[in-house]
Amino acid sequence: MNGRVPNFEDVSSASKRLEGHARITPLLQSNRINEICGCSVILKAEAYQKGGAFKYRGARNRLSQLSFEESQIGVVAFSSGNHAIGVAISASELGIPAIIVMPKDAPKVKVDTVLSYGADIHFYDRQTESREDIAYDISRGTGRVIVPSFDDPYIISGQGTIGIEIAKQCPDLYAVVVNLGGGGMCAGISLALQSLCPEAKIYGAEPQDYNDHQMSLEAGERKSLSSPAATLCDALMTPQPGELTWAVNSKSLSGVFTVSDEDCLCAMALAKRELDITLEPGGAASFAAMMKYRPFSPSQKIVVIGSGGNVDAEVMARALNL
Repeated sequence: MNGRVPNFEDVSSASKRLEGHARITPLLQSNRINEICGCSVILKAEAYQKGGAFKYRGARNRLSQLSFEESQIGVVAFSSGNHAIGVAISASELGIPAIIVMPKDAPKVKVDTVLSYGADIHFYDRQTESREDIAYDISRGTGRVIVPSFDDPYIISGQGTIGIEIAKQCPDLYAVVVNLGGGGMCAGISLALQSLCPEAKIYGAEPQDYNDHQMSLEAGERKSLSSPAATLCDALMTPQPGELTWAVNSKSLSGVFTVSDEDCLCAMALAKRELDITLEPGGAASFAAMMKYRPFSPSQKIVVIGSGGNVDAEVMARALNL
């Protein structure tokens, strides 16, 4: 399947592979949140997934497809955190050696979690080094399989199992709002819902200074950011949509909302107070968009993806002190 755009059958196969491994995450709702957002907002709590984020789904699906020989040599992945954690957990479960290329400024909670599952970390400087180049050098030198964070058909299909769950849990939804980094989760959910809930609309949410999907959608082609500003949403710091993910998302997205760091901090605080769930800034972007724009009517059911909850204590405290 390498190199081709996946389809619903691939997502369905991933769902079977993940059965008994990935958690079926709940939907959470609050009347107060509905009032603030002006519609029925239902949060898909992927922060309750193994490793605290949705990334486990794609990582487990990808690693489960390695040959015996590949599993013995091991894998290398590059990530600011949540994909790193997903790969580390999956590798630990399957007995596969793993090296993760992570930025030096990755959140400490994510670094500590990766190390706790036995993976090795190769740190790099975001400003002066390319994580992709480092990973490919390691792969060439050791024979390890590269596990991309989003632009891989097995990764996309694994993330798409979220969409299968949503279709079962909320079949009468109007729209889903998905946090956008490289677009793997959005692409997978789109593939699932196009088959299971074809009337449902798909929207994205991304940081206002990492709005590559919004720019690409407006231009009708993939666009890349030249020098994006820093953001607390480390999980969404991808300067260009993936090639495979864009092939799906360019057709499925009805629009993209952009949010600021402060918007995300406010959403984190509301989610904690009303739903007792901890979200990281990037994991709260879709929720923040509903609070900021109130784009839907009171009768419409909107599922937002609370995609991750791996946040350093000082950032969470900052949110709660707003």
